[in-house]
Amino acid sequence: MTVGTVDPLAGLDDQRRHWVEQAWRKVDRERLRELTVGLVNIASPTGDEAPLARHITETLTAGGLEAHTMYLDDRQANSWGRVRGSGTGPDLMLYAPIDTVTSGNADEDVPWAAETLRPDLRACATADGDYVIGLGASNPKGHAACVMAAAEAIGAAGIPLLGDLLVGFGAGGMPTNARPGVGNPRLNTGQGVGCSFLLEQGVWADFALIAKPGWTVSWEEVGLAWFEITVHGSHTYVGSRHRLPYRNPIALAGEVAGRLESWFPEYSARHRDGLVLPQGMVANIRGGWERTASFTPGQVRMMVDLRLSPRTTPTAGKRELVDAVRAIAADLDARIDVEQILAIPGEASDEQMWLCRSAIEAWEAFEGGPHAEFHDASGATDANILRGRGIPTVRVGMPKVVDAPFEVDFAMGMNTVDLRAAERLTRYLIRVAVDTATRSLEEVGID
Repeated sequence: MTVGTVDPLAGLDDQRRHWVEQAWRKVDRERLRELTVGLVNIASPTGDEAPLARHITETLTAGGLEAHTMYLDDRQANSWGRVRGSGTGPDLMLYAPIDTVTSGNADEDVPWAAETLRPDLRACATADGDYVIGLGASNPKGHAACVMAAAEAIGAAGIPLLGDLLVGFGAGGMPTNARPGVGNPRLNTGQGVGCSFLLEQGVWADFALIAKPGWTVSWEEVGLAWFEITVHGSHTYVGSRHRLPYRNPIALAGEVAGRLESWFPEYSARHRDGLVLPQGMVANIRGGWERTASFTPGQVRMMVDLRLSPRTTPTAGKRELVDAVRAIAADLDARIDVEQILAIPGEASDEQMWLCRSAIEAWEAFEGGPHAEFHDASGATDANILRGRGIPTVRVGMPKVVDAPFEVDFAMGMNTVDLRAAERLTRYLIRVAVDTATRSLEEVGID
């Protein structure tokens, strides 16, 4: 099939082709711009998503959908909606998280995210042609806008669904704990807490599609384990350095971090498998008194994120890291402790299950060629929560912006959405949703 003969509806029967075309006629790029701007303009750092959740619920309701706000506490909330089917077919959830890892507040984000709070790091959307720029404009808010637009279009088209189409917008999707001193004080505000609560409260489906960056169909992804590594030295005074035993843990920690950074690629190579290439990283180092430069601390602590293949348990990953640290400690003649402080296992779905097959068929129709699998994934999402609870799940999203008429670094890639790609993803989501929620249970392999 050549590019000139691409048919995004290829593979659908005449009836479903007609239904999808009906819904596609309801998709409008300006509506996607409006939805994205509305999401970006409401700050939603992890733990404080309630205002945005209320906005999503109000927007879905105004669009004629059933919608609800689900509070985890007074500061954190999910939103979810539904297009009801007859109850005789499979329920499908289209899902997107809604929180951003940075806050849009210079006091909190500078200098860690950037030297200054650039426009793309603010919860204030701006437009540059087909691009919308602002905090979270692509990840996650542009993807949430596509889910909203797809549900609006299917609802407005009046398609006779057999199963329910659910849309979920989860708080706490970022890999972070509470933001100390400024955010929601509850420790478990990230790591998929909103998605987990949504499922616990009965918002459940037979299949789920999570919209997150990456124009490919993924049926597995990495998990993650966090570790606190403590490097011991001696507490002493600069004026006594030449007179007393001296082992500065600050300098020693730098050596340990450097050796770990050299070890992580070896770990990655050992665990390259399926669709994943798990990574590792030293994320921060803490030690000493900020009020003085005259004394060394007795210890320095650093945090490590070690990504886990679905075929590597958190304890197996821990053992590998502990072995590496022991070797480093022996070589440096140092005392180094390792403590696991968080674990989210990687999860996989059966690539032969219905939704994966439908999603790949749709991808191939949009591209006019065989599905291109990515085999170097190391990002973790709420898909692990969905799969871990037993819901077969695929991940599909927009490609990150790479050809914009401005420089795109990591943050700008998170904070810029191309509305042309958003329109395409919305149409894709509609096709997969209609192809699934208009089937019988038997057709999708449910007894």
